[in-house]
Amino acid sequence: MSLPPAPLPLEGLLVVACEQAVAAPFATRQLADLGARVIKIERPGSGDFARDYDATVNGLSSHFVWLNRSKESVAVDLKADAEVVLRLLERADVFIQNFAPGAAERLGLGADALRERFPRLITCSISGYGPDGPYRDAKAYDLLIQSEAGLVAVTGSEAEPAKAGIPAADIGAGMYAFSGILAALYDRERTGVGTHVEISLFDALVEWMGYPLYFTAGGGTPPARTGTSHAAIAPYGAFRAGDGSEVVLGIQNEREWVAFCAGVLQRPELAADERFATGASRVAHRGALLTEIDAVFAALTGEQVQQRLAASRIAHARRREVAEVLEHPQLAARGRWTQVGSPAGPIPALLPPITLPGRPPRMDPVPAVGEHTAAVLAWLDGSADGSAAQRG
Repeated sequence: MSLPPAPLPLEGLLVVACEQAVAAPFATRQLADLGARVIKIERPGSGDFARDYDATVNGLSSHFVWLNRSKESVAVDLKADAEVVLRLLERADVFIQNFAPGAAERLGLGADALRERFPRLITCSISGYGPDGPYRDAKAYDLLIQSEAGLVAVTGSEAEPAKAGIPAADIGAGMYAFSGILAALYDRERTGVGTHVEISLFDALVEWMGYPLYFTAGGGTPPARTGTSHAAIAPYGAFRAGDGSEVVLGIQNEREWVAFCAGVLQRPELAADERFATGASRVAHRGALLTEIDAVFAALTGEQVQQRLAASRIAHARRREVAEVLEHPQLAARGRWTQVGSPAGPIPALLPPITLPGRPPRMDPVPAVGEHTAAVLAWLDGSADGSAAQRG
């Protein structure tokens, strides 16, 4: 007889979230995946404005269904009835918010006031630029942060900069909030006292810009925008085969360069060509190097190129379109796709990246606006045990 799965590590944890858009909902979804009960406070009627970003998933927003499964939605007008949130915080372990600067304090939900009232509470605020400094009150959409942090300056081609195709600043801030909250929970186990976690989108993305910042500070010039290529390594990036498919490869050292010339290009003499004899010389003569590679790859299919790369033990991949990733054989073989419920019926969902063998992640439905208001209020009033307010 098989035993039931062990509890998820965050089961029993109550998280209250005054959240919208991407960063804070991304953090709380990670907590929910690991078993935490997440109560999401939304505006009555419209809810989180990310619900209206698009309507591509059976009429629902692709951002919202990605970020908000396994949560309970409670509709509250915070300006008229913030007391509901305070009643929830009497029982909560974590409070996370990404209000505009100063809004939490005006609502009586500032970190200092809350933790004075609830000493064990962990508070987390996510802002655009942090709680002080000249940019404190600036609007902070993801594209604006990507631009201010320099990500746009190193993304794209030499002819034109580009933003990252995913909300990198929001995701970075959400992941630092998630890990910061976990650290604060561990700290509370030792001290018995909660703490405040402060995250900004700008700080998160500037941290991710470490390589180009150190490169620029040390060398005096920034790394070039090189598309899928690399500013300091060649050959590196996407190469087109004769059948139009693109193969991505990267040569990391001289042993690989020799193997690439002999086994993939089948031109071993190129390894000793003075234009390509070192990593620096290959970067300096990148144009001539690409001409040599393109001449060989043009006579091969993408499958043939990959076979030669595999035989020579050169790291490589296919450049896939987004639609191809949906059918990726690695995802299929490992059963990474499942379904979750939603107001529009079952929708596909990827399992979370954190895998705990033998303990399935929480994969509960995406809520409708205010779907759990009555059940949660009944729980607060003592007329329900709380289980009816939770889905699973």
